[in-house]
Amino acid sequence: MKSTAQTALKLLALVAIAGALPAVLAHGGDDEGAMDMGADMDMDMSKDEPKPDPDSYPPTYFSHSEHVVEIYAHIALMVIGWVIMLPIAVMFSIARSRYTLAIQFLFLCTNALGVLLGITYNAKTPDLYPNNAHHKLGWLVTWVVSAQVLIGLVGRIAGVVGMGSSREPGKEEEQAFIPVSTEAMAEHQRLNDALYSHPYRQSNDSGQGTEPNTASLRSNSISTAVGLESPIEMSDRRVHYEDDLEDLHFKPAEMLPSTPSNSFIARFAGKISNRAWKIIMFAYSFVDRTILILGYIALCTGIITFARFFEGHGIFSGLAHWIKGGIFFWYGILTLGRWSGCFGELGWSWNVRPKQSSQRWRPTAEFVEGALIFTYGSTNIFLEHLGNAGKEFSSQDLEHVSITVLFIGGGLLAMLIESTRIRELLNTTVYEAALAHPSHAYSDEEREALEAPKQYEFSINPIPALVILLLGIMMSSHTQHSMVSSMVHKQWGNLLTGASFARGFTYVLLYLKPPRSILPSRPPTELLTAFGLIAGGTIFMASASDTVEGMIHYDLDAMFFYTVTMGFVGLLMAWVVIVLALKGWAVRKESSRVPKSWTLTSRV
Repeated sequence: MKSTAQTALKLLALVAIAGALPAVLAHGGDDEGAMDMGADMDMDMSKDEPKPDPDSYPPTYFSHSEHVVEIYAHIALMVIGWVIMLPIAVMFSIARSRYTLAIQFLFLCTNALGVLLGITYNAKTPDLYPNNAHHKLGWLVTWVVSAQVLIGLVGRIAGVVGMGSSREPGKEEEQAFIPVSTEAMAEHQRLNDALYSHPYRQSNDSGQGTEPNTASLRSNSISTAVGLESPIEMSDRRVHYEDDLEDLHFKPAEMLPSTPSNSFIARFAGKISNRAWKIIMFAYSFVDRTILILGYIALCTGIITFARFFEGHGIFSGLAHWIKGGIFFWYGILTLGRWSGCFGELGWSWNVRPKQSSQRWRPTAEFVEGALIFTYGSTNIFLEHLGNAGKEFSSQDLEHVSITVLFIGGGLLAMLIESTRIRELLNTTVYEAALAHPSHAYSDEEREALEAPKQYEFSINPIPALVILLLGIMMSSHTQHSMVSSMVHKQWGNLLTGASFARGFTYVLLYLKPPRSILPSRPPTELLTAFGLIAGGTIFMASASDTVEGMIHYDLDAMFFYTVTMGFVGLLMAWVVIVLALKGWAVRKESSRVPKSWTLTSRV
């Protein structure tokens, strides 16, 4: 272990020296010239750029002095609802928690009050941004969430949401001699089958979905439910659990009196076929996994409308910067989620993928990253000239097209590297040389050389990180029309570069010591990667032309926005970890409902 650590430190030192060498060589020995150049740059930076005429800047809601209390109350309520309440509701819904409906209704009340304030504000103020996207998208996401909550309410009353496949809607006769509810019995059966039939969790989804034997999309992740328990500890729990079942005494259940509303909803739900319920519950789960992204887009369009960005021809710059920046933002959220343990059953949390009864192919995280990079480059190569449509390609257009070509080549290479078939073909020459001699011709020590290296068990693919590194380097030195714009581009370019280096250090650590456990290894460098991606994506969005002009108009320098973004990202990452921990708590809380409802004394 000590030698491994020393080797890792030596490699990191060599990388640092190699990275600093070009800068040292570029300095040369002319210290005086370097000092003069630095002085000239300081003088250029200190010169005030000519500011545009303030009267030429269009009026915005930000500068509108009337009814400011209503608009800021609207913003505060929407942030509380969509950034604080909704993520908790989504995690509880995925965990099928008993508190899901409560937090969803609380979110709907908060959102409804915010919508009401927005309506009254629009009625009292002039329409400064006609036909904006925020109003339409806001209503769309509001109706989507409302429909999801309604489905959850009807499904829970009908016995579809939060129940196992052992119960179908309308089977009231099965409640006759059950001590509690059929839901609790289904929960017991699910836990018994999932926890103890196999040493590891079985999953056919992306880590945020259901158990394969549960038609009602009941649970999310057994690994979250059992925490840090090993398979041996789970086996011990089963022994104690079976001993407790011997002391279990059933008694007839008392049927709850049905209210007219419940009877009507139950009768209505009973008319829906099982196939229709499966489709409805699929849509319910799909909304769970996409509503946060839709809410993020709604908040972004709210900022755009409030500041009156991207009108007319500026829409092309806005789409380019805000979509790409948003991708990096969510890429950082995904990286933080992987560090926290999400998608661990797929081996995406820098862990060994648990054994499963169905050994069908599942993509690695690096393959997905390469596929997204390739798809982005393939689709965006035809869009880089939209801002100058009808004109000749400028040098900046060609620069952007070259970047998309880099994304196409880098994404394709990353996917090829992740193909086990390609890697086997690349080993053909070695295989033929090894087959030339029979295996019994090797000694026991030499026979170990015939085995695959331990690094083959884990994906180490630096190409996605390399593509982001090159993008950061190119954008940090990209020529811009103003000094503020150049500084903002350099800021997010450096952040993406730092994120790429942190991912590279992750691969160095994992190459020296590949993971051996099914639990997330949580390399500390990935926290740096997540921070760089989230912060870089946020500042990327602020580097659009209209955004920079707004900063200049309101006398906001680049460093102000940079420091505000750093604080925001730190708070956001802490909140993401808290929300994911709440999801684990909700899963454990639901897992403990069955013994408590049967009044069992657990010895675990």
